Amino acid sequence: MNTTTVNRDPLHVAILKNVITVALSLAIIYINGTLVHVFRKHQVFNTNSRYILYIHLVINDIIMLAMMILLQVLSYILFTLNVSFCIVMLMLAVSTGLNNPLTLAAMALECYLAICFPLRHPQICTVRKTYIVITMIWVLSLLTILPDLFIIIATRPAEYFHSSAFCLWANVFTDPILAKKKDVTNILFLVIVWLILFYAYFKILFAAQAASVNAKKARNTVLLHGFQLLLCMLSYIHSISIQGLSILFPKDTLAIRYVISLLIQVMPRLISPMVYGIRDKMFRQYLIRYWLPLNSNVYPENVQKS
Repeated sequence: MNTTTVNRDPLHVAILKNVITVALSLAIIYINGTLVHVFRKHQVFNTNSRYILYIHLVINDIIMLAMMILLQVLSYILFTLNVSFCIVMLMLAVSTGLNNPLTLAAMALECYLAICFPLRHPQICTVRKTYIVITMIWVLSLLTILPDLFIIIATRPAEYFHSSAFCLWANVFTDPILAKKKDVTNILFLVIVWLILFYAYFKILFAAQAASVNAKKARNTVLLHGFQLLLCMLSYIHSISIQGLSILFPKDTLAIRYVISLLIQVMPRLISPMVYGIRDKMFRQYLIRYWLPLNSNVYPENVQKS
């Protein structure tokens, strides 16, 4: 059975790494949690398909960061984890990772419909249909990784699921066929999502009037979705980057693994709050009201979206 060998850091290094990761991740989770709270509190957001899809992206980021914190801290404290528990955590983390590009594709299509079919947009992008799309995203991501679980259950003895291992996907799902399947699935997801983003962007570019402020905003939003997708792609080269740099710097494997994980798994989660939480005028105004309640009179409930 092929597994990835992982050494342990000295105690003071392990503590420093965990403090940095947990502090940064909790700060991002707090910001994203504030966005979710503002979304749930105000009807103007939770009846709008655009914000519903956006908040789904934010919730995915929260779950992903929470799983990463839990797995990292437990791996430093216990080093090895129960395989069954590890499988549940990994599948949840991978599902949220697959959800992100699919949600970005749905958001790009919503922008396209809003600009190119403004009269039909309210009938097409209803709240009910938006939640159906979100459900389909979760079903698709789960159907993508459930075969891996079924193969492991079918090929491993019961004792395997009661054993312990360092909680990495390569250490648990060790069948080479599963690694190839994962690569093919990632490529397929990315190709489909990129095609949707390009289609939406160019349709908005050519179908909308050049002077339209909404059209310009929509084009910029789709471009931001493309940038977010590029960040999602970084997770697919996570293992390759670690392996390549570890060959060049064999003595710094632990530091390389930590820095790359921080840059690829944690830092991109800062982008989602900025796309709507800061860039979108209406969301920004409600956030200011939440953080600075004394100024709530400046932003009336019927504030209009820019």
